[in-house]
Formats: sequence, structure tokens, C-alpha cells
Amino acid sequence: MFVILSDGINETIRQYDSRNGQWANVPVPGTGTMGIEFYDVPRSNEVMVHSTSWNDPSTLYDYSPDTRKLVTSTFNVTTNYPGVADIVVEEVELPGHDGTMVPLSIIYKKDLKRNGSAACLLDGYGAYGISATPYFSHRSLALLNMGVVLAFAHPRGGSEKGQKWYQAGYKTTKPNTWKDFISSGEYLIRKGYTSAGKLIGMGTSAGGILIGRAITERPDLFAAAISNVSCSNALRMENSPNGPINAVEFGTVKDSVECMALYEMDAFQHVKEGVKYPAVMCVGGMNDPRVIAWQPGKLAAALQAASASGRPVLMQVNYDNGHFTEDKAVTFRNFANMFAFGLWQVGHPEFQPGNVARK
Repeated sequence: MFVILSDGINETIRQYDSRNGQWANVPVPGTGTMGIEFYDVPRSNEVMVHSTSWNDPSTLYDYSPDTRKLVTSTFNVTTNYPGVADIVVEEVELPGHDGTMVPLSIIYKKDLKRNGSAACLLDGYGAYGISATPYFSHRSLALLNMGVVLAFAHPRGGSEKGQKWYQAGYKTTKPNTWKDFISSGEYLIRKGYTSAGKLIGMGTSAGGILIGRAITERPDLFAAAISNVSCSNALRMENSPNGPINAVEFGTVKDSVECMALYEMDAFQHVKEGVKYPAVMCVGGMNDPRVIAWQPGKLAAALQAASASGRPVLMQVNYDNGHFTEDKAVTFRNFANMFAFGLWQVGHPEFQPGNVARK
């Protein structure tokens, strides 16, 4: 019998031999996200193990539990993406606003100068008990190869530290989610990975609460923010097609305590006139019933009217897709626009209008 164990972020595999009642570790090199598939049950115990991580595109292994021998599988296809060998991964913990230790995954190229000069994309979600587990992304590699630091926050509201971690970022405890995200940004700046003028914050879907409240609570911490198909007006979420079923996660306006919690997590309600907000790109899908397009649209309009920073606030509407899309062209355009916007605003030399025009 095999079990996959997780520390909340990285996974390991263990095997149990019913013949002698002993447990043993499967000797998979490195850390990351693991999986296992059986070749020929019940005639054989041999299995295929597959692993991926922030810097491993994917590796397949053949494994015999009797000999505990792990070898690269004949089905494995070696990929030689440029720059993968130079990627450094750090898994750290940092003190949150209340002293709670918050995990943070940091990925960068090995020649990074820790002097605050690098652009950094800090992404976060923190809802529904969903943990941010390691995976390899071609989009991430493109950013890493341009010297961008990538950081994945693990705020309360996910399950990185179990059910209590989830419940500590849920309904009335939801402020911990964006405060953990803010603490993660502060750590990246304090340790020299980036600086406030180079930090891009990003949140998607329910992560819109995280990014929306992070920039309204600490607008000075970010140069730019991406609010992607985002829950930005939590108080009115129940009035949208998919809203009522989300009341279980966020709360309902029909309960006085939960209604105040919804107000607290509502970015639109916390935009104040005359504040110097970062540059913000809001994205909505016209056919999106999960987070209807007027949610990020209202946040964009409020920021455009209120911000005193002079930085742009844009609203992009994808008229040909919903919450997400399987259309490759739309997906590529969507992420290219979001990343280009953020890198333009933090001064990355490859994304300045003059440089683009000359090319």
C-alpha cells in the first residue's frame, strides 16, 4: 500500500508492507508534488511514480517496492527548457501580523542580486481550503528567464497547515488572508528580493479579496496589482448568478455578523479618495457566472475615480470567455497582457513603451 503525505506544500510517498507490518519511504529525489500509478494490479506491485515541482517540469520513475529501487522510467520524456537548471527554490516561513508563521515559496534565477532591484510577482489565493502546491509552469519560466522573482504566498484560508489554517482565513477571520499576503510582501522587501517600487501583487477569483484588500490596506507596498476575474465587491456577491453558493465560504448579508465580515473583505467599499494607489489591471470575463464582470469592473471604476498616484487603472474584458477559457489564443493573450502591464509599471527594461517601439 502506498500513501502520499503532504507537509501542506511539498509531498512525500511512503509504502506499507502488510507481510511484515513495516513502513518505508519511497526514495524520490527532491521535493514537490507527487503521484503514483499502478502498472498491473493485482499481479505486480511495481508502480510508476511521477513528480513535479517549481523547477522540475515532470519526471517519471519506475519503482519496485520489493527492492526499493527507483529508476527513471522508459516513459519519461526529458525536457531541456532554457534556464531550468539555474532556478533556485526557497521555502521559508515568516512572521505574520499577529506572530503566526506564514509559509512562502520563492523562486528565482541563481544570479539574483539581493539588493531590491529585481521585479517580483507575488501571487496568492487563500480560500476554500485550497493549498498552493508546487507545479512547473512555462509562463513562470518565461518570467524567471527575464530576471523576475516569483513568490507564491500560502496565507490563511488555504490548507497548508490543515483545517485550522483554512478556518483562520474564513468568513469573520478572512482579514488574516490579506494580512498574511501583506506580510509576505514585506518579507520579500526586507530580505532584498525586491522593493516596493518593483513589487507586483496578483490574485485570481476568490484571490481577488486578497489582492483587493491588500492594495486598499497597504497601497504603498505595491507598484502594481493584477486583479484577475476577481471577487472585488463581496457585499454584493450574493446578487450575482453564482453568489448564493459562495455564502458558505464568505458569509451572507442575511446574518449581521457575517454581513460585517463581508464589508471588511470588500475592496470596492474600502477605496478612498485621494490615496496614492498602485497601478491596477482588473480583468473580467463577459460570460463569467462565477465572478460576474461587474465585480472587478466596480473596483476599476472606483480606483480610477479616487486614486491620486497618477498610475493607470485598466479594466480588460474578455468578451469571448468566462471565468477561464480553454481557448489557447485567449489564454496567452490574457496572461501576456497582465504580465506586460505589471512589468511595464515596475520599470522592467523589456516592457517600456520606448523600447518596444524601437524593436
